[in-house]
Amino acid sequence: MKIIEGFNEKSTPDMKYYAFDWDDNIVYMPTEIILIDNNDDEVGMSTHDFAKYRGDIGKTEFKYRGTTIVNYADLPFRQFKVTGDEQFLKDILIAKIGPAFDDFKEAVNNGSIFSIITARGHNPETLKKAVKIYIEENFNDISKKKVIHNLNKYRDLIPSQSDIDIIDEYLDLCKFYPVSFGSGSAANPEVEKVKALKEFYEYCKEMANEIKKAFEFKNEVSGESLKFSIGFSDDDMKNIETMKNSINKPELTIYSTNKGTKEKV
Repeated sequence: MKIIEGFNEKSTPDMKYYAFDWDDNIVYMPTEIILIDNNDDEVGMSTHDFAKYRGDIGKTEFKYRGTTIVNYADLPFRQFKVTGDEQFLKDILIAKIGPAFDDFKEAVNNGSIFSIITARGHNPETLKKAVKIYIEENFNDISKKKVIHNLNKYRDLIPSQSDIDIIDEYLDLCKFYPVSFGSGSAANPEVEKVKALKEFYEYCKEMANEIKKAFEFKNEVSGESLKFSIGFSDDDMKNIETMKNSINKPELTIYSTNKGTKEKV
């Protein structure tokens, strides 16, 4: 993909990248974590509530939905793993938009490189397919027409390629990190999320350097400063605090959506 068309001829392009948590950040999903109460009955907990209670589950009993929660049920994250891939792709279309959705929509509509860094354990290809569904379905003003228009500014047009090809090509450049996929923990995902964001940072840095070189070659300029930025948003304060304490990069800005709005931290 050629990502230099349309940039200002007089200055090095500013490269803006995005990293998003999925649940309660991009969208509010109906998927629930399954707990067990003092009557051995299963009780579903929303991901929003789980961010609040996850430090207590299995350690202390507490009241929730009119009952007393004592621990996780067997396979509590059953719908957040590959076993829930099919249901996930159904649920995304009935999900309600979250506080970071407008940024996500901006990233996708502009054809910007982004990553999804989520505690979920779905196959990474399932997350990629979910974004493609949002594009194809024009979900909440994500516009397939805008995506294709902007992607076509970023590469040499090849008449033989279809619109579907260009969308697949774009999503292959983006990164999908379901950090509990395989052996990761959905209950305590913050360490793996840090690893994912560090990897995405290096990826963005590499891409920005390649774009800068291409820009300089095209415009016969050199010595311009490299400018790129990454914004990461998450609703879970434990994840946010771990990110802040683990990654100190001037290009990285971290946002909390814990209160239902996006706030810089």
